[in-house]
Amino acid sequence: MSSETNEIVWMAGGAQGSGVDLGANVFSRACCYGGLNVYGKREYHSNIKGLHSYFHVRVSSKEVIADVDRVDLLAAFDAETVVRHIWEIPAGGGVIVDKDFLGTKISDIQTLTLSFRRELQKTMSARNVSAETIGDLLKWTIENRIKVYFVPYTELLKEIAEELHEEKLSRLIRMINVLTIGVSFGLLKYDRSQVEKALRMVFGSRPQILRNNVTALNKSYDYARTNFGDDFNHELKTIQTTEERIFIQGTQAVALGKLMGGCRFQTYYPITPAADESEYLEENEVLELASGQGDASIVVMQTEDEISAINMASGAALTGTRSATSTSGPGFSLMVEGLGWAGNNEVPVVVNYYQRGAPATGMPTRHSQADLRFAMHAAHGEFPRIILCSGDIRECFYDAAKAFNYAEKYQTPVIHLIDKALANSNRSYIAFDPSLIKIERGQLLKEEPLKTEMYKRFQFTSSGVSPRAVLGMPGNPFWHSGYEHDELGHINEEPTNRTLMVDKRMKKLKLADEEIPVEERVNFFGDPQATTTIVSWGSPKSAILEAIERMHHEGYGMNFIQVRMPIPLPTNYLSEKLGKSKVIIDVEGNYTAQLAGVIRESTGFAMDYFVLKWNGRPISVDEVYEALKLIAQGKASKRQVLNHGS
Repeated sequence: MSSETNEIVWMAGGAQGSGVDLGANVFSRACCYGGLNVYGKREYHSNIKGLHSYFHVRVSSKEVIADVDRVDLLAAFDAETVVRHIWEIPAGGGVIVDKDFLGTKISDIQTLTLSFRRELQKTMSARNVSAETIGDLLKWTIENRIKVYFVPYTELLKEIAEELHEEKLSRLIRMINVLTIGVSFGLLKYDRSQVEKALRMVFGSRPQILRNNVTALNKSYDYARTNFGDDFNHELKTIQTTEERIFIQGTQAVALGKLMGGCRFQTYYPITPAADESEYLEENEVLELASGQGDASIVVMQTEDEISAINMASGAALTGTRSATSTSGPGFSLMVEGLGWAGNNEVPVVVNYYQRGAPATGMPTRHSQADLRFAMHAAHGEFPRIILCSGDIRECFYDAAKAFNYAEKYQTPVIHLIDKALANSNRSYIAFDPSLIKIERGQLLKEEPLKTEMYKRFQFTSSGVSPRAVLGMPGNPFWHSGYEHDELGHINEEPTNRTLMVDKRMKKLKLADEEIPVEERVNFFGDPQATTTIVSWGSPKSAILEAIERMHHEGYGMNFIQVRMPIPLPTNYLSEKLGKSKVIIDVEGNYTAQLAGVIRESTGFAMDYFVLKWNGRPISVDEVYEALKLIAQGKASKRQVLNHGS
């Protein structure tokens, strides 16, 4: 990648707890402050501390929407990072390494699993590499035209300690992440003032720590400029821009969308990766808005378990408060009975469901898209629910707000389905526009029910939606029960009532299908005349968009249908579009092609090709492009399994 493109793919890797996330966030923010576009992918092990984690950051003067597989500059916090990721660096790239790692034997890196060691031997054999130590491996690296930058971190820390009059070097050891950032930006000849600005953003409330880290930054930046000069053939230049930009993580986008959508009560039990959203809300329970708009505030309650979380959120929703709970797979499994209660009682509660590796505990910090069918059918029996699937971080923000409109207009639970790739990705955006968010509360009674007659909370109507009073409103009482009930909420098991009540609830899906604009339920991209169509949902969206753009430049016309609402599925729209296609390709992050099955059940259209991935890592641009290219050239099998990622 030449410096003319003003683009870099940078990765920081190290032991969990060594400051990888903090370092990557400083790096990313510094690039954003310089007017550049950033996409960051965070991968971390499910243990609390010690095992390998890394942060992949793609930076460009152009918009970047997805991740790629290469690493142009690898910042290794430890020896394991070198062993795991050196293979991802193309010729012309570089790696920053502590010179103390050179003598480290690969066999002595205790955190390398047995299965990884086997794969490593295969990789080394395939590339004719013989290496016992990190130094041996880096020698091969240099021979393959990859630059290696040896940095004496311990010596730099001693110099910093002397400048700061710090007697204990151990107190500064965590600053290796900032030293690595300084070397990285020194190699890239990037404006260090933007990096200092990022440090002030992160450490501004702690002046002493800020001073220490600015010292570390300058020491390492100067070291790189003095010792490596212009040796690296990549460069990042700042861009002048007047746009208001944000750098935001997926869970943060959901949290802010909830606040702007009127959510005022949130429950949760800590679980990865959903807890990040609730913790962010706890940190920002009162959000200052633009002048004249007042504040947005929320009560966040950590419950004793997920059963309590869903039931407490439902109880709050019955008072008229916009309420939600946030969870991941194992937590949602515990919530299903409470979800059924909410469905039976037509409670407008929102569940933000973050998918992760499963089943059971599975891979708590890894990606998956395998819970679509579960969300669609969770809880016993039949009752309506609306499911909304976000495809990027911008959609996460606006969908989090829309979910409450759907819940209250159709008086039914709404599941906002998000995946781990979106939850833990970061991206720079032109600032979101809260004015686009409209509050629609449906048939919510503003006055007490008439006292001259019994208020029928579950009144039979042609639409299935009944006028909704809230708990605490003066007037005639009404009842909520887990049992089947009549219009008043009284327990009723008579067959005629049962038929009418189930029909009443299910009518609401027909109403939602008629009322919710198709533009909110599905997105169409690409060449309308193309006869090759890709269908997908969730986070693969951005990788697919960039991949079909590459295919377009090579003369292959394709279009892409992103399904955003599997319930109610826009069946007529899909039938019309798919009916014009000669080749239909399904791209998903699961084994059984769940969306493809849902589409076939509803429309009769079967997929011609499946591009699937379930190894716990997100789908990248490169592997989608490679799969599409094979299909276009007639060289692909019907089912392609992707396995990129480390």
